[in-house]
Amino acid sequence: MSRELETFVRVARTSEIPPGRGRAFEVAGRRIAVYNLGGRFYAIDDRCTHEEAWLSEGPVMGEMAVCPRHGSRFHIPTGQVKSLPAVRNVATYEVRVEGEEVYVNPVPRVRTGRIHE
Repeated sequence: MSRELETFVRVARTSEIPPGRGRAFEVAGRRIAVYNLGGRFYAIDDRCTHEEAWLSEGPVMGEMAVCPRHGSRFHIPTGQVKSLPAVRNVATYEVRVEGEEVYVNPVPRVRTGRIHE
C-alpha cells in the first residue's frame, strides 16, 4: 500500500460493489455507503438526514441515492440533498482505488447546507 493511503481504510474489492449500486461499511465507527457509478467510486454518510433510514438500502437512480423510507434524493458525488422531505446534505468521504481495492478516508469532507441554500 502506498504511503498516501495510510489514512485510508480498505473497505472492499471493486468487484464487491456492482455498477449502479451502493453498499454500507463500518469505517472508524461511522456507517458509510460506498457507491459504484460507472466504475467511479464515491462515499457518503449512509443515514438519511430526514429520519433513520439507510441510503444504501434504497435504489440508485443515475447519480442519486434514494432514501427507501420517504424518497429523499441525494446526489452521490457531492452529498447534496435534491428533494424533500430531507433538507440537509449528507457528508462525503474521499475514496481511492488502488488496483482492485477500494479505500475510504474516514474523515468527512466538510459539507454544510440545506436544500434551499
